[in-house]
Amino acid sequence: MLLTREQLQERLIALHKASLELIKIKEVSLETLLERIAALACEQAGARYAALGVLDGEGRLKQFITVGMTPEEIKRIPHPPRGRGLIGALMHSAENIRLPEIKEDPRSVGFPAGHPEMHSFLGVPIRLGDKQLGQIYLTEKQDGLEFTPDDEKIIEMLAAYAGIAIQNARLYAELQQRDRSLTRRTNELALLNHIGRALADSLELDEILDMTLSQLLIHFKVEAGEIFLLEEDGQTLRLVLHRGEAAEAFWTRNRFKMGEGGVGEAAATRQPVIVTDLERSERFARQAVAEAGFRQIACIPLIGRGELAGVLTIATRSDKPLEENEIQLLLSVAAAAGTAIENARLHINARRLAVLEERQRIGMDLHDGVIQSIYGAGLALENARLALRENADEAEARIRKVIEDLNRTIADIRAYILDLRPRQLGGENLIEGLQRLLAEFRQNTQAQAVLTGPRPNQLRDLPLSHMDALFHICQEALANAAKHARPRRVSVDLWLTSDRVLLEIRDDGKGFDVAKARKTVGHGLSNMLSRVHSVGGDLEITSGLGEGTTILAWVPRAPGPRSA
Repeated sequence: MLLTREQLQERLIALHKASLELIKIKEVSLETLLERIAALACEQAGARYAALGVLDGEGRLKQFITVGMTPEEIKRIPHPPRGRGLIGALMHSAENIRLPEIKEDPRSVGFPAGHPEMHSFLGVPIRLGDKQLGQIYLTEKQDGLEFTPDDEKIIEMLAAYAGIAIQNARLYAELQQRDRSLTRRTNELALLNHIGRALADSLELDEILDMTLSQLLIHFKVEAGEIFLLEEDGQTLRLVLHRGEAAEAFWTRNRFKMGEGGVGEAAATRQPVIVTDLERSERFARQAVAEAGFRQIACIPLIGRGELAGVLTIATRSDKPLEENEIQLLLSVAAAAGTAIENARLHINARRLAVLEERQRIGMDLHDGVIQSIYGAGLALENARLALRENADEAEARIRKVIEDLNRTIADIRAYILDLRPRQLGGENLIEGLQRLLAEFRQNTQAQAVLTGPRPNQLRDLPLSHMDALFHICQEALANAAKHARPRRVSVDLWLTSDRVLLEIRDDGKGFDVAKARKTVGHGLSNMLSRVHSVGGDLEITSGLGEGTTILAWVPRAPGPRSA
């Protein structure tokens, strides 16, 4: 039955309104959009059943959405459409198919068992340009009639709108996916940057381990994590840090051998080991962790400078497996942490070596100086005891000489104390700090020490870092003089120019070979140079054997690059 002009106009207006709503839809899933298109087709053509098929990029049937059948009817159908019969014909054709009776068409292959009875049929391809995106299928025109040419035109118009709507939905889904990927990648880069900067700023092993593990637990939203470090035997991995839940379960086993369990396997192969079912896995050796509800664990080797440092693990109660990009992120973090761990260990070894060298130096100085002096004093006292019976005056002279020697030895010991005890400028101004150093020097050496310099308020514009450098240079110079030069007099002079502050420390002690001293450890020359260079100044040392020593240091009066 043909529609009247008024009926056709009403349907076109209704179709237009529905189609405008359709192409405006953005924040819905593609499946929901397909259902709405199929429902609109049913409504516009007066059909009992509708279906909408969507093709993939290779022209195969990817989705098939039905309207009109109950869930029970759908369950009775043994399989979804396979793209044969009239469905297949429409998939490979640009023309519509309209039939009064499906089974009379030679292209029909019938219906599977349990499928509802269907007679009339209207199929219209959904196209966008030259590309077919899918098809609209309508069956069972209401009142037992067949679909009309007007129905076909209406559905053709709907198919045109549907093509735009499907393409928009796909583009929107792709944009959302790209946005999620970009957001995830941004978060990953932010994590790597944060961890990298934090690791670069620290040489403390405990701080490195704790910060790395805590950041990973937050980023991956997992319940627990561990760090195992490789022992010195190169075969044992020891648990040194656990963060998160169920600590008692993880600490039931705190050591693994190479190749043992997921931890040992990750260490032996230097590859990530992901255990996805802890209850059933034979690769995981701690049943208590599975009993605590954990489902999976990732074991990532910590490798720094090509050497294995340990193994990092994160564990979760979730069944969601780690994605490939997440594993790569763990590997990147583990590589940075492994390098930081190696740097921390090298720093620890360097500090140990410095302590050993300093102990050796002090031991040699004490043996060659203080101990030998005390031993000599003991021999002199023994001689004085023997001479006491024969010549009391000679014995008294020897005892006075021993007393002088012991006083010098005490001065030497005080000099070592002066050299080893740390000092800070604190809340003092530079003049007060230098006066305190000289007072301590006089007390410990019994030598004369004088200071000349400007009034403290003339140094108000000098940065604290520059004051601190001059203070420590003076401290180092006085310590060296007390320990090595045995001076009778030391003078410290501080004066100003328009752009510099100069400090001169002069003593009348034994002096030394400057060229030789620069190659040895213990005189503090390298420390003084480092301090003055760090604030843009410089330092000059003049000395000779038996000629005393003069140290001249200057710093700029304002912060800035080193002056020419």
